[in-house]
Amino acid sequence: MRTRELILSAAAVIALCAPSASAQQSGTSSTTATTDKSASIAQRKDNQQDRIAQGVDSGRLTAGETKRIETGEAGLDKEEHTMRSEDDGHLTAADRAKLDRQQNHLSNRIYEDKHNARTAHYGNNEVGQRRENQQDRIAQGIQSGQLKPGETAHLERQQQSINREDAAMRKANGGTLTGADKQALNQRQNNASKNIYDKKHNGRRTRP
Repeated sequence: MRTRELILSAAAVIALCAPSASAQQSGTSSTTATTDKSASIAQRKDNQQDRIAQGVDSGRLTAGETKRIETGEAGLDKEEHTMRSEDDGHLTAADRAKLDRQQNHLSNRIYEDKHNARTAHYGNNEVGQRRENQQDRIAQGIQSGQLKPGETAHLERQQQSINREDAAMRKANGGTLTGADKQALNQRQNNASKNIYDKKHNGRRTRP
């Protein structure tokens, strides 16, 4: 009799504990699923930035192309922030689907711009070497997360303007640069160099 009572008591304890354990496991699974979804969005943004950095570093993305792509990425970041602010920091399924479609669009643009006939040509000279060095520094900032998309777009807009000025100077002088031209371009690159440094060291990062 005593043994039977002990068996029944043990069974009751197990029955009481089982729902709690099940609920705990269910809660853990739900949390993990939410974390995975958030991670997938962040991971995709990181992957896009890696592809952009590689394109800048290799010269397959020109300053103008990079500016356009990163302007799109910056706009997408703002849209995600707005979506989260409207739902207590969360994204709805519809939000995620919309962001995914927009990232698909940007992904296609990155691919197309990296595989078109336009590449960055710097030339084997001091002016060209400096342009290439600036692009290398920007690419490193994108890769490390020190440069956010909006910051990169600003820096590449500046480089695009310098490139256009360089081309106009050469066109006006039979394809060459005068001493004054080189001095003016160097001064503009000095300003651009400071902007690159400041934005890479302002404490705002896209990655931990």
